[in-house]
Amino acid sequence: MKEQIRIGILGYGNLGKGVECAIKQNPDMKLTAVFTRRAPESLKILTEGVPVYPAADAAAHADEVDVLILCGGSATDLPTQTPEMAKYFNVIDSFDTHARIPEHFANVDAEAKKSGKVGIISCGWDPGMFSLNRVYASAVLPSGKDYTFWGKGVSQGHSDAVRRIEGVVDARQYTIPVDEALEQVRSGSNPELTTRQKHTRECFVVAEEGADLARIEKEIVAMPNYFADYDTTVHFISMEEMKANHSGIPHGGFVIRSGKTGWNEEYNNVIEYSLKLDSNPAFTSSVIVAYARAAYRMAKEGISGCKTVFDVTPAQLSAFDPAYLREHML
Repeated sequence: MKEQIRIGILGYGNLGKGVECAIKQNPDMKLTAVFTRRAPESLKILTEGVPVYPAADAAAHADEVDVLILCGGSATDLPTQTPEMAKYFNVIDSFDTHARIPEHFANVDAEAKKSGKVGIISCGWDPGMFSLNRVYASAVLPSGKDYTFWGKGVSQGHSDAVRRIEGVVDARQYTIPVDEALEQVRSGSNPELTTRQKHTRECFVVAEEGADLARIEKEIVAMPNYFADYDTTVHFISMEEMKANHSGIPHGGFVIRSGKTGWNEEYNNVIEYSLKLDSNPAFTSSVIVAYARAAYRMAKEGISGCKTVFDVTPAQLSAFDPAYLREHML
């Protein structure tokens, strides 16, 4: 077997575990280190014989890792972790706060260029796979319009926001595309759609015994940046029902571009890309691991600095060599 790419994981939550599983499916990679903010001896990982180190000691183990995959959150972890780790490692993250990507890119780019490392940020499905399809479709259909729909699926950020409300024990929030809006877009009519017209939100909430349910529901539907701009339905359920029916983390969505072609723009065209995922973190992890291969190859070529999915060629992602790709994939 060819020399394997040595992967490190920083953060062992749902995403970190997903990365570990994805590495198992890629024979050209192996897990060589896990870094955690928890007590290392308390962490039981799936791969036998792989050391678990304190996150604070990561830099001391840089020679054990070819690519470090950062599995923290976008709100507070990755904005500081990714630039810091780019001083010592080739790094990958799934930073998904769209509005802050340019700022995050600049911070990672500065450190990666100084250290001579490669950093690929915002790898996942949105940003990530959806981003690529928006670019491809807009290049092919310059006279057109983009639409992105998310769901039906669990939004972990929105679920967390509901759980922070006083009197809430547990909660799941589903983002649901509006069927009528989807059909309008698929028809090629290029409709103008508001936020409320594109998605609805549905919350399943376990409340404390004796909690004011009317107050909780009012706080949810009026919450700015999360629910106020959407039609939101709230269901109060038991913990047993939550565990039985809402324990998974499914998600998915659609990227659609409709556009015109022809001298007089007489032809309608619709490009659609969709995902239906049993597990959001497991799929996101699989995307990240493919981009880890690309980061390793870029580093071998002497490339440094921050990159995004737009800077990576399909051949750099694939485990197959270029000759195989030309023969079987074109």
